[in-house]
Amino acid sequence: MTGSMDKLRVVIADDERPARSFLSAILRTFKDVEVLGEASNGMEAVQMIEKLRPDLALLDLQMPEVDGLGVVRLLRKNRTPLVVFVTAYDEYAVRAFELNAVDYLLKPVESVRLRQALDRAKERLEREDYQVEETERVRTAVAEYEAAGGKPLLQRIPVRRRDEIVLVPVRQILSVVADGELLHIRTSDNETHTICYRLRDLAARLEPSIFVRLGRGTLVNVDMIKRVVTMPGGTFSVVLTNNEEFRVSRLQSRVLREQLLRL
Repeated sequence: MTGSMDKLRVVIADDERPARSFLSAILRTFKDVEVLGEASNGMEAVQMIEKLRPDLALLDLQMPEVDGLGVVRLLRKNRTPLVVFVTAYDEYAVRAFELNAVDYLLKPVESVRLRQALDRAKERLEREDYQVEETERVRTAVAEYEAAGGKPLLQRIPVRRRDEIVLVPVRQILSVVADGELLHIRTSDNETHTICYRLRDLAARLEPSIFVRLGRGTLVNVDMIKRVVTMPGGTFSVVLTNNEEFRVSRLQSRVLREQLLRL
């Protein structure tokens, strides 16, 4: 939107066709709105948003594989539009969005409430610095929602690789190593993927009986441990099936001893 007379350019993402059609039908009744496209899943939404550069994305929170939060994580920061999440009532989501002033619509979406969200988006677009501020706002809300326990355990991790998105099965992960704000994921087929995620947030979304922390910056798959070596001072070193070796912190060595090394 470059001026007050321009139309608000919108993309819709929802895996349920009736929900997409319903939103699209309402939006088309507004003369100041242009629907650029409808995505049927999160990966399609990322590609559509980065190609079409909408002003606003209406993202369903509960899409399979890559949900609305995953879309936000995968978008390049300079391609992230204003976002309104569409969701069934979810106390964790509502709390996170309200705390961070991120707009959301509850299903079934009402025309009046949608109009309010559109007007709010138009107001924000008129601010010169809206993109940086809004992108940080929505990413903070995503992190808080996940940290609050509002998300189910991950079965696959969506990873950006150039212009495509790869779904990495959690069971194939050997290790996750933190490097500042990035996480490096090594898989059983010897591939390394990098995502922007906090280790503690990812750990909270992985099955605790399968993934164990070795220290502040390392997480490994228990099923991928080949042997455990006793080190001086009562600590351990862990060797994985690909022969990667990691030292275990003193605290986590006690945890490891209790969880894995007792008959």
